Amino acid sequence: MKEKTVSESISFRRSVRVYDKNKDIDEKIVKQCIKLSTLAPNSSNLQLWEFYHIISKKICAEISKSCFNQSSAKTSKQFVIPVVRHDLWRNRLKSNIDFIKNNKNDSKNDIISALKYYQEIIPKLYKGFSPIRGYIHSIMMKYRGLFKPTYREVKSSDLRIVAHKSLALASQNFMISMASFGYDTCPMEGFDSKKIKEILNLPKKSEINMVISCGIRTQEGIYGKRFRVPLESVYHKL
Repeated sequence: MKEKTVSESISFRRSVRVYDKNKDIDEKIVKQCIKLSTLAPNSSNLQLWEFYHIISKKICAEISKSCFNQSSAKTSKQFVIPVVRHDLWRNRLKSNIDFIKNNKNDSKNDIISALKYYQEIIPKLYKGFSPIRGYIHSIMMKYRGLFKPTYREVKSSDLRIVAHKSLALASQNFMISMASFGYDTCPMEGFDSKKIKEILNLPKKSEINMVISCGIRTQEGIYGKRFRVPLESVYHKL
């Protein structure tokens, strides 16, 4: 199978609503696309994510039911479910610190600067997951912002958004990677998050970013021509 270029993959990708029941997809290729998704840029390289690759027909049926049996879920061959794990920030922080300490190629100044960022700034920020601490921190940043440019998104709700933005970038990497192999996807937001967390046995603090169905499109699976508002409506050159 000849892989498509990035531009070809972006053009090929559509949100497919009906998959061909007679065409399977290779779980090894899907796993490869998940690996590519983890190369996405993400906030402070904390990688506060997990990816659940569902191939079991039984679990796929349960996932479909929790997605209200919409056609994109009901005909899906496999599912990939990106999950935000902001509760793992301490573990991922330690991984970054260990990597920096073991990276002998960086200059001493770069290592010192990076360690200061991860050992001092990031812990102070992510302790803001405590609502009270985050609220106090936000008041401090507002005051500081009266005198100089300041990072203001420090509350627990802000940090949740940051983690979801990072995972959305990774999810897009996954879908474009799938398109490069001629595989189709559909990112779904219509699902019962509580039920799916129970199916996957996820911890309480985890959050499902989206549910991505996977397969190979049928002709009726594409709902008409792609529509986008004119570029002039969204493009601003300053």
